[in-house]
Amino acid sequence: MSGTEDLLVEADRLAVELDRADPPTLLDVRWRLTGPPGRDDYAAGHLPGAVFVDLDTALCGPPGPAGRHPLPDPAALQAALRAAGVRAGHPVVVYDGGDGMAAARAWWTLRWAGHRPVRLLHGGFPAWRAAGLPTSTAEPSPAPGDVEVRPGALPVLDAGEAARLAAADEGVLLDVRAAPRYRGETEPIDPVAGHVPGAVNLPAGEYVAEGRFPAADALRERFAAAG
Repeated sequence: MSGTEDLLVEADRLAVELDRADPPTLLDVRWRLTGPPGRDDYAAGHLPGAVFVDLDTALCGPPGPAGRHPLPDPAALQAALRAAGVRAGHPVVVYDGGDGMAAARAWWTLRWAGHRPVRLLHGGFPAWRAAGLPTSTAEPSPAPGDVEVRPGALPVLDAGEAARLAAADEGVLLDVRAAPRYRGETEPIDPVAGHVPGAVNLPAGEYVAEGRFPAADALRERFAAAG
């Protein structure tokens, strides 16, 4: 997987893949920063065959000194992914409630864990519904997977390294939260408002509209303008 065409899958294309004898593993990762839990959405209706994976408890570690949504313990992540039926080398598709944020976190976490064949449903659950495709309230019981979590396949920075990057003019540290949170005008969840000194604000909502990503050229131009 290298190009963007391997990172996103449209609803109609996914429907075809799900009709095959050995379809991709579907993970429903719907989640909200505040509000009802994603499992409630899952229980009300999801893609047929999808397994719910909780972002807070499965794809992230417990909040604490490492942050609000730190990387998960590798053994705990492996257990959660295997329980969801994730198999070594087998394609995975993740989807969320439409803004792309939770699905992007799931994609990144799986890639960090060494599982490369993972894509996002472009537009999330709303795109599936808009295409007139079927949903289900049945909760599947997948056969246990055999994925092996090998952390470190994607690089990470700790808080100190991120601060040095922003301050040393050796790169660009992007803060993708909404502009009022970046400016410290409002903070609905974290104990301290504002941003890392030197970080550049590039709100995800400005370039991911309803969970749909613009063309690569448009993204490239937007990122270049950010520094």
